[in-house]
Amino acid sequence: MSNHLLVAAIDFGTTYSSWAFSFRYDYANDPTKVSAKQWQGHESSKGPTCVLIKPDGKTLHSFGFDAEAKYAELIEEDENKDWYFFRRFKMMLWKQKLNRNSMLEDENGRKLLARTVFALSIKYLKEDLWVVSNDRIADTVLPDEIHWVLTVPAIWDNAAKQFMREAAEEAGIEPDMLTIALEPEAASLFCRHLPVEKCGDQFSLASLRAGRQYLVLDAGGGTIDITVHEVTPSGGVKELYKASGGAWGGTKVDDSFESFLACLTDKSVVKKFKEDHLDDYIELLRRFEVKKREIDPDKDTKMVMSIPLAFFTTVKKRLHKDFNKVVKKSTYTNSVFLTGDKLKIDPIVARSFFKESTERTIALVKDVLRKNENRGVEAILMVGGFSESKMLNKAVKQTFPTLKIIVPDEAGLAVLKGAVMFGHEPRNITERISKYTYGIALHPEFDPINHPESARFTDTDGVDRCQNFFDRHVVAGQSLKVGEAQSEETYFTKPSHTSTVQIEVFATENKTPLLVTDPGCRKVGQCDISMTGTGGGREVLVRMIFGGTEIDVECTEKATGKVSHIPIDFLSYVAFV
Repeated sequence: MSNHLLVAAIDFGTTYSSWAFSFRYDYANDPTKVSAKQWQGHESSKGPTCVLIKPDGKTLHSFGFDAEAKYAELIEEDENKDWYFFRRFKMMLWKQKLNRNSMLEDENGRKLLARTVFALSIKYLKEDLWVVSNDRIADTVLPDEIHWVLTVPAIWDNAAKQFMREAAEEAGIEPDMLTIALEPEAASLFCRHLPVEKCGDQFSLASLRAGRQYLVLDAGGGTIDITVHEVTPSGGVKELYKASGGAWGGTKVDDSFESFLACLTDKSVVKKFKEDHLDDYIELLRRFEVKKREIDPDKDTKMVMSIPLAFFTTVKKRLHKDFNKVVKKSTYTNSVFLTGDKLKIDPIVARSFFKESTERTIALVKDVLRKNENRGVEAILMVGGFSESKMLNKAVKQTFPTLKIIVPDEAGLAVLKGAVMFGHEPRNITERISKYTYGIALHPEFDPINHPESARFTDTDGVDRCQNFFDRHVVAGQSLKVGEAQSEETYFTKPSHTSTVQIEVFATENKTPLLVTDPGCRKVGQCDISMTGTGGGREVLVRMIFGGTEIDVECTEKATGKVSHIPIDFLSYVAFV
């Protein structure tokens, strides 16, 4: 258990972000007693992931609701062009060729260093939490008494995790005071402590005994994350099936709504409306956010939305027709009506906004449950803000009628509060599944039985060797016990080696790669090991510890007994996805 006075978590989401914390003594008495931020002036524990940066490109002006409000003022006064306004930018880290110089484009098309944008956002949340937590106990919390937890989707690669860690460090969080938490795992830990009455049904995860299995469906704004967990004898959980998912979260519904507006009018109308009236565009999406939570598969009620006046004006300018006439001549002439400034949308059309997201999510859950290792799953835990959608709820319940479906109260806060609990007791997650086969590039003596002839070469000492041999440390699908080394190899230096030995790490989905040049293999990182002396024959024991949320490489120099924990630099290479 953590010995820090306070554990603080930041849930940096695609659409909404927030923080939460709990003191060590509170956690010991009631693990679910977690304090979350309340955004002033808004009945919400989460604020929009929006950041406004001053024209110098270095100074944060505001975050969340304040950033939206201030930027709306700047637009109204026509002073917004030199400012940087970013919203829903987290998805930039999903399946991108990410490095330290990656740029992020704001709503005006201006670019800033991505790490600057993330670091300023994290810094705001960090400092805001620190002020509030100090208010609770009269300024007695010191920075070195807080352990920080930062959440990331389980489907993210190592480069994206490292990017978030470095952004957090730039925001002022010390490396040894920071833990990266996987979102579905955090939610799972939180829900394991909830009583039946807070689980949205007559069933609780806490009632599952050792050996019982459940699927975690983490439906956030940007991503859908799916993992399978099994309860351990200690009451913790272990991962049974590697995380899978995609970018089919709640923002996909927003995208469908925007496509609907474009089809109703014209693509150029929506584009121009967004460019010239971003404040009204954001307000429209905010109204839709409220409405989409009300869309019910069992009710034939029209969705009624107020449309900003600026949208009417844009339609008139671009199409030279009144909005009402455009609607009547569209393909939605019999299902969408305009009354005053209100758009009345037929329930069938409103439900169609969820089609892509729900269908792809259901298909993935089906695929995961078909796997032999997941045959024992008896419940689906739905967490994340999008899990509160009645449309997604109904689709899951209809498709999997034999499984218990658990949707906890405030499903959107399960990840955030669970991250705090993870910070207190990270060992409650006991095992994880490796997504990839990881190994090191070597040039061992050639073995005609195990090495392909095409890889044979003769070194300067006249020894036949195998070039680019993939020395496996972990195999894809392997169960990894947290805190234990999954591999232990002794390497010897060559005569040409100086005081630093470089180890290159490769990854592939293939379970039996021979060479690091095989199709599908990627160099994902490297680490440099400092050693005493020079020349060949020096020994270094390399232990790779993969069970954590980040890979730890432990190197022991045999001659001196010196132990080093070497970070793998994943950001110097193309991210492995």
